[in-house]
Amino acid sequence: MFDIEYKGANAVIISTKNSRLMIDPKLSLVGLKDLNVKDAVELTTEERFVIDDDDAKLIINGPGEYGIDGFDITGVPARRHIDTENEGMLSTIYRIMIGESRIGVVGNIDKKLSDEQLEALGVVDILILPVGGGGYTLDSVDAAKVISAIDPKVVIPVHYADSSLKYEVPQDDLERFVTQLGAPVETVSKYKYKPLVGGGNTGLSVVVITKS
Repeated sequence: MFDIEYKGANAVIISTKNSRLMIDPKLSLVGLKDLNVKDAVELTTEERFVIDDDDAKLIINGPGEYGIDGFDITGVPARRHIDTENEGMLSTIYRIMIGESRIGVVGNIDKKLSDEQLEALGVVDILILPVGGGGYTLDSVDAAKVISAIDPKVVIPVHYADSSLKYEVPQDDLERFVTQLGAPVETVSKYKYKPLVGGGNTGLSVVVITKS
């Protein structure tokens, strides 16, 4: 069992009984205080989201295989939404295993995922991805295409309009994404995930985690 909290922009905390994984914790980029990564694992989808705090247990900022504190992590190179093919792959998609549970983390990437990227991600239970658009990241339509390609059970949207954040460009309201996807929505303050035993509901659902 583990918990997922949303802190704004792309910042998410995944907590188990023994450790914390801090995803894209540099919230000063959007006008908030950076997350405290002391004694936690710091994981970033782009170089500019790195806090680079020596007190972090481990800083993961790129492709590769990592294992620490019950997290088994695979990083896969990806092209950012705002980059051309000539600029290379400056983002990283992650597959995070916690026991038998599988989490996919997508940053500000292009909507076109290759067969190699999809194969590296494999089967995903929970997919965390930005949906705000604005020419900066995936919009509701492109996010839906990525979700269709990855085919998770649960989607957690991030990086959408929020008056308390200072985004570089305006972001779409969350409602636009929810309407586009057309899946059942659950709103929680913290998502407590416990793997289902013996099957259960296999349809896609959206979990909206209110920013804390």
